[in-house]
Amino acid sequence: MSPRTPPAAPGCDFSVKPVLTGEKALLRPFSEDDVPVMAEILADPEVLRLTGSPVTDFDPERLHAWYATRSEQDDRLDLGVADRASGELVGEAVLMEWDEPNRSCTFRILLGPRGRDRGLGTDATRLIVGYAFERLRMHRVALWVFAFNPRARRAYENAGFVAEGVERETLLHEGEWIDAVRMSVLSREWAAHRGRPAGPRTLPAD
Repeated sequence: MSPRTPPAAPGCDFSVKPVLTGEKALLRPFSEDDVPVMAEILADPEVLRLTGSPVTDFDPERLHAWYATRSEQDDRLDLGVADRASGELVGEAVLMEWDEPNRSCTFRILLGPRGRDRGLGTDATRLIVGYAFERLRMHRVALWVFAFNPRARRAYENAGFVAEGVERETLLHEGEWIDAVRMSVLSREWAAHRGRPAGPRTLPAD
């Protein structure tokens, strides 16, 4: 094998649902007991706005069917985000859309009111993205963030994500078209900074 030839892509086992412990956040598998808490989080107007989700997506039966079966899924990883100090569930972090030939996946995270502005989002992002690279052997983890959510973009930049480009007018919100920013982090970048880059970076335009 040539030194320049990348290793064969290993299998990505999403059936394993780990517990990941950080400085402020603890990521853990969901249980049925979490359904009422997630229902409250997903009813928060700020969560609905920042995720671009209609409230009709979160009826009680659908939520129960969803969160009660997250530990059974082998094509994605859904983990609850808890405050490490109190154990309180404050949101979720997800790896999904696994592209096996290209060793890449999509990441998303949402936090309810009690999980915001305390560093939990950045810590949780570092935990699950670190797991993607260091345990699942991903090459690339990507995400979308709406332009009206600069707080989330800063958290992603603090965890090493790089802005790649803009998808124009992808969301119609209250009569206004909203852009979305595409961001990603690569395995070699993660190996260099482990989710703590020197500063935010945007790819240069052609």
